[in-house]
Amino acid sequence: MGNEARFDLFENDLAARFAKRFAGTALVIQQSSLPKSLQELVSLRASQVNGCGHCVDMHVKEAAAAGESAVRLGLVATWRESTVFTDAERAALALAEEGTRLADAHRGVSDETWSQVREHFDDDLTAALVCQVALINAANRLAVITGQKGGSYEVGAFAGFRG
Repeated sequence: MGNEARFDLFENDLAARFAKRFAGTALVIQQSSLPKSLQELVSLRASQVNGCGHCVDMHVKEAAAAGESAVRLGLVATWRESTVFTDAERAALALAEEGTRLADAHRGVSDETWSQVREHFDDDLTAALVCQVALINAANRLAVITGQKGGSYEVGAFAGFRG
């Protein structure tokens, strides 16, 4: 496959209206007290699991802009074997993985992971995490299905589509 996406969601009227509203839903999470860097780590991990190059590119760059280090970004895929993540971040990354690999687990999110999430996050932060996992998985599918490519994302590129 070449460098061009197979379908431009912003060139089709129906798809552009959907994409604008879809991007707007992210504002609820962005305006929550869930740290921006954690939002990006969760999105990055789900995007890695889903093999979405466009979203990996986006969330690496957005996470770096939010203050994440290159070391931590490089270790997201191997967070279980890394020492650079807090227990709360580990719980969020486990939720991202299990919430992304629903068919693989045959049971969804484990009770152990859910308990870890609840240990570290209050109701609002838990809601933000659950919504973030759902949102990024939908975004991954939109990007993969339409053949969006990674490598050219610029930080803040979708800010104008929200609202």
